[in-house]
Amino acid sequence: MTSESTRGKIGRTVAESTPWWPQPLKGPPGSPNILLVLFDDVGFSDFGCYGSPIRTHAIDRLAAEGIRYSGFHTTAMCSTTRAALLTGRNHHSVGMGCLANFDSGYPGYRGKIAREAGTLAEMLRENGYRNYFCGKWHVTPMSEGGSTGPFDGWPLGRGFDRFYGFMNAETDHYTPELVQDNSHVDPPGTFETGYHLTADLVDHAIQFIADHSAQKPDLPWFTWVAFGACHAPHQAPRSLIDSYEDVFATGWDIERAVRLATQKDLGLVPPDTRMPSRNTGVQPWDAHTEEERRLFVRLQCAYAAMLDHADQQIARLVDFLERTGARDNTIILVLSDNGASQEGGPLGAVNTLGSYNYQEESLQVKIERFETIGGPGSHANIPHGWAMASNTPLKRYKQNTHGGGIRDPLVISWPKGIHARGEIRHQFAHACDLLPTLLEAVGVQAPEQVNGLAQMPIEGVSFAQTFNASSAPSKASAQYFEMFGHRGIWHEGWKAVAYHAPGTPFDQDQWELYNLDRDFSETQDLAGVEPRRLEALKRLWWREAEKHKVLPLDDRFGPRFAENAARILGDRRQFVFHKGVGHVPTDLAPDVRSRSYTIEASVELSGNDNGVLIAHGDGTTGYVLYVRDGYLVHDLNLGGSHETLVSNGPIPRSARTLGLRVDRLKRGAGGEALKSRYTLLIEGQPAGSLDTERYFKSLISWAGCDIGCDRGTPVGDYISPFEFTGELAKVVVTLDDDQQLDGDSVGRAELGRE
Repeated sequence: MTSESTRGKIGRTVAESTPWWPQPLKGPPGSPNILLVLFDDVGFSDFGCYGSPIRTHAIDRLAAEGIRYSGFHTTAMCSTTRAALLTGRNHHSVGMGCLANFDSGYPGYRGKIAREAGTLAEMLRENGYRNYFCGKWHVTPMSEGGSTGPFDGWPLGRGFDRFYGFMNAETDHYTPELVQDNSHVDPPGTFETGYHLTADLVDHAIQFIADHSAQKPDLPWFTWVAFGACHAPHQAPRSLIDSYEDVFATGWDIERAVRLATQKDLGLVPPDTRMPSRNTGVQPWDAHTEEERRLFVRLQCAYAAMLDHADQQIARLVDFLERTGARDNTIILVLSDNGASQEGGPLGAVNTLGSYNYQEESLQVKIERFETIGGPGSHANIPHGWAMASNTPLKRYKQNTHGGGIRDPLVISWPKGIHARGEIRHQFAHACDLLPTLLEAVGVQAPEQVNGLAQMPIEGVSFAQTFNASSAPSKASAQYFEMFGHRGIWHEGWKAVAYHAPGTPFDQDQWELYNLDRDFSETQDLAGVEPRRLEALKRLWWREAEKHKVLPLDDRFGPRFAENAARILGDRRQFVFHKGVGHVPTDLAPDVRSRSYTIEASVELSGNDNGVLIAHGDGTTGYVLYVRDGYLVHDLNLGGSHETLVSNGPIPRSARTLGLRVDRLKRGAGGEALKSRYTLLIEGQPAGSLDTERYFKSLISWAGCDIGCDRGTPVGDYISPFEFTGELAKVVVTLDDDQQLDGDSVGRAELGRE
């Protein structure tokens, strides 16, 4: 008889049977490897080959050996651009309308890529590719980022064979929260040993490719390297930071002018491109004091050094491909996920995190922390003026649908397939167009089914023809934009765009109209000159919005985040952490913000014990309960400013429970400020208390929670990991049902993380 499952013949004996083996999957002959390098929050002009003085020699070399685009567009935020890049569809269409941090209950805003939208990795896998991912993922809800999953939205659940990186929007580069495949792991080094996440990611990318070449040299590979650079915190080697002091001393006004002149010389922008006015709220460089300018220069130096350092790692990776003979037939793409970030605020920050709990970082405090910029425990971000310079010559920033938020660099080099060397392509292209472009380059079609599930149509349009045809047209279809109510649409060289102020009626938004073919920097608003064209584009935007699940428009920062937090927590009020528990991501840790709660640790003491019982956060912000020199200690760290409470007596050796009670006190009749009372507990009895107006109003930390140690930069005054030397059986955190969150403040904090 013949078996349909084997397509062979099975008889009574081997002599009467015919064996059959399935043919291994293989791509089309000559299939190229693909290396996609994705930066975070890097502006249009920040690569050297786009006009910057920042040293990006490796990227510039790739541009000289290939092409770069002046009209590549993204979605204004990182989760959303990643979703479009991965799937070849618009981000709302696949359920990633805003952030991966929440599900607002509407099809376009699930915070997770729909299964009907197969990823590039899933498509390439069916054509013989092995797929590797190193770096930032951030297209899975943060509530699904823990050790219990579910893992269907993690990289290995979406077509990648190996993963080494982080799930969240950001992480500390000296003590990152790392995941390998589907497991949380500790970093392989420390700041003191020279560790930096960017180098670690490239080490693993090289290892993945080397292993592939040794074991499956006949198969092509796809490797995605998604740096944390240059998202805050800006962290880089001190020597590199120092090297940029003179480069940026002239300030952002001169820097913008120099970059635009360079862009014109390069042919990246038209000779008549005009410089937009400073973005709202940005002051002239000379209007700031000498002390402010010194601080601003240092913050920009940390940003530049982080990009420079990442470029050096790209050089290592490209050198590896050359030494192994893979370079010639590897498509290398280098791009950014959105424009430079406005989250640093008008004056920048050495530690941005205190402000989310209303602990504003004064200029004096920033100056006191000057030497920590770029180092461990810092959370530096640039002021608006430098972000504006990064986006030269475009208006506004990340989050916005003007050019500064959505027009980004894209460099492509493929020696075997792209004959151009150092040329510029001015065609319009969008993040969702990249997948069909790569499929065309590989020579395969998008499948109708992935994992047995019928697929939604690919919405992007390939621009592969522009690789070797500089005069090839841009795509004919319209491309919409939307983020937090900011809207825009491009069609046939024209762009209509509206900035939306949160909380204002959408129908009161002022739409602008630009001919991008003649006005690269969006400085000549033609809305009054061509009202019919503007109205037609606005109608087109509404049609596209309905088609791609953009509706309903929602600018409610606060309520969306507050509702999401309450929905995820549900009725749960108790968290039990038994001995042996691993690191707990912040979104799955006890939510002690703006509420009363109790911590109780079950211990056995030897009489000379030290160490952490529970720590949530890192050196930038968080809380920790620990034992030192026989005393119980609680440290409330808000943005690097500490309030420490020590027990009023030593801990008896016989004690079996150590804890903390936090009571959220009501506003007094005299109108005094809202306070919290922190009370240390030994065997359930008070052992010292502290009343303070400081507490976690909107943010605990974006770093997670540890039991029995502190894995990151220390929350308190000790050296990590400061493991508890006694016997710790469990830690129980019980939350009272009195939480009152300021949704707008929570939303602002979440946007800072994004």
